[in-house]
Amino acid sequence: MRIRISILMSCLAALLVFAGANSQESAAQSTNSPKLFAPGVISGAADDLSPAFAPDGKTLFFTRANNSASMIMMSTLENGRWSTPKIAPFSGQWSDLEPAMAPDGSFLVFASNRPAEGQGKALDGNFNGKTFPGNGGNLWRVDRIGDAWGQPKPLPETINAGTGVFSPSIGSDGSIYFMRPESSSGVGNFHLFRSQCRADTYLAAVPVGLGDATTEEVDPAVAPDESYMVYSSSHPPKRDQKRLRIVFHKSDGWATPIDLGDEVNEAGSNIEARLGPDHRTLYFSTNTVPPVSFPRSQEQAQRDLAEMQVWANGRENIWYVSLEPWLESAHKQ
Repeated sequence: MRIRISILMSCLAALLVFAGANSQESAAQSTNSPKLFAPGVISGAADDLSPAFAPDGKTLFFTRANNSASMIMMSTLENGRWSTPKIAPFSGQWSDLEPAMAPDGSFLVFASNRPAEGQGKALDGNFNGKTFPGNGGNLWRVDRIGDAWGQPKPLPETINAGTGVFSPSIGSDGSIYFMRPESSSGVGNFHLFRSQCRADTYLAAVPVGLGDATTEEVDPAVAPDESYMVYSSSHPPKRDQKRLRIVFHKSDGWATPIDLGDEVNEAGSNIEARLGPDHRTLYFSTNTVPPVSFPRSQEQAQRDLAEMQVWANGRENIWYVSLEPWLESAHKQ
């Protein structure tokens, strides 16, 4: 269960009454469990993923989906509460997903199955060695114009090579990280790529260089200064679940990735990493639901039913956790 309450933790809490400040700090770090984000509003009965915050943290774009299609939703923070989400003005006609906000808030990049000219047949996907009719992905950019949003435009072929391009993340200089198969034909596992932005031009994408032929790396969330990145990794031949990792950039390239551990990575999916507006909070999605212990009281059954009807139904929901333990550790090295 996400917020673990056990006899052991109760005992630990009692002991902390008599412990010093150092012990309290250590215990706080050891209980850095993810928390559900805005249950019933943002995290609900559908699949909810990939939150993209405006720089001031008061506007949010995210993906809402089911097994048929997805759309980008928009919500605003009002009196400490997120408003009822509505479809973003640039979304809804096609299957749009995975918005990423530029650090300065001037534009968004998202994945979509819309055709390059904006009209005609939805894009077919070619990835994992298969064809997925109508479920392809290319990256599109939409600029902020005053208080409104402009018309989305596809990114160039230096990025949109093939029809399996998803999950963008944007650095302060406009460079874009994303995932796509090893080849433009859709053959091979997904890996991470980076296209550097220079003079408003996206250069040829190059592999980030994480993982190998046996692994799959997806859903990058890069810090604005590109000093670190969180992403998901798995070994498709092993049919294992994707696990979140953090990796720091050194003078000679990316360091060895660090698994975020079992407290963050639970038994379900661990995908769609995104950074909050403070760049120190990780948001991600998982379909893990709380376990049930039997027999349970009628009161507990009612609480379980309420959760089931809102979010605990096996769909993807958005959770958040502090990255402070890993960032502080890297700072000390």
